Amino acid sequence: MSTPLIAVTGATGHLGGRVARRLADAGIDQLLLVRDPARAPELPGATTAKASFTDYDAVREALDGIPTVLMVSASESRDRVDQHRAFVDAAAAAGVGHLVYTSFAGAAPDATFTLARDHWATEEHIRASGMEFTFLRDNLYADFFPAFVGPDDVMRGPAGDGRVAAVAQDDIADAATAVLTDPDAHVGRTYDLTGPGALTLHEAAALLSEATGRTITYHPETLDEAYRSRASYGAPGWQVDAWVSTYTAIANGELSEVGDAVPTLTGHPATSLADLLRRGAAGS
Repeated sequence: MSTPLIAVTGATGHLGGRVARRLADAGIDQLLLVRDPARAPELPGATTAKASFTDYDAVREALDGIPTVLMVSASESRDRVDQHRAFVDAAAAAGVGHLVYTSFAGAAPDATFTLARDHWATEEHIRASGMEFTFLRDNLYADFFPAFVGPDDVMRGPAGDGRVAAVAQDDIADAATAVLTDPDAHVGRTYDLTGPGALTLHEAAALLSEATGRTITYHPETLDEAYRSRASYGAPGWQVDAWVSTYTAIANGELSEVGDAVPTLTGHPATSLADLLRRGAAGS
């Protein structure tokens, strides 16, 4: 098999796995860069290389000769930006020409959502790397809304009456696949990937109620309530800040803007939360 033109990271996860399957279905050869090859999906035309983001030599060797790479952001951690920078440096050293990075809506150094600041720092490092780039700034995943519901059928968070233009992971995967298969058309572009509308969490709870047959409600917490209700998980402070600021970003209107990038890139309408729930894909 010749050297593939595309490499995909995160193929063992929700998003990278979706993209890898779409590329395979299209008959496109690809390299799957994973930490654990035993967990990599077995796909036609796919080869696998073992490398974590911080394994500079392994990343550089694996990506040698591959012009286009999908960099799915690493799992949330205190040192995620350092992981990202290490991967970017290795990709640049390998001669990668175009890096497609899954970022987050409103990425900025002063974003309310603390992890959006990490994405901004990563974007800046990619810009400085000399590689061509495309940034896919995903809104909140609509697929995860069922997980926001507590065992008492209440969604809790300090989002107030703010709105969120949550996006389906399948739509993100379709958009990423479109970019990867025609990368030159998307050089230097930043795409805000959203759903077709912006919902309050009261409205999201109503849709979840309709889909499940249960009575699901939303309780808009105060900041103090939000931190107290999450204290029992024993998570480190940076992670609790990230959880809480997901909701305060909604309250501040930073996730409310609806864009047209999904239909523009994919050729189909963005998936609404109602449609996602109806087809039973949420949480998958």
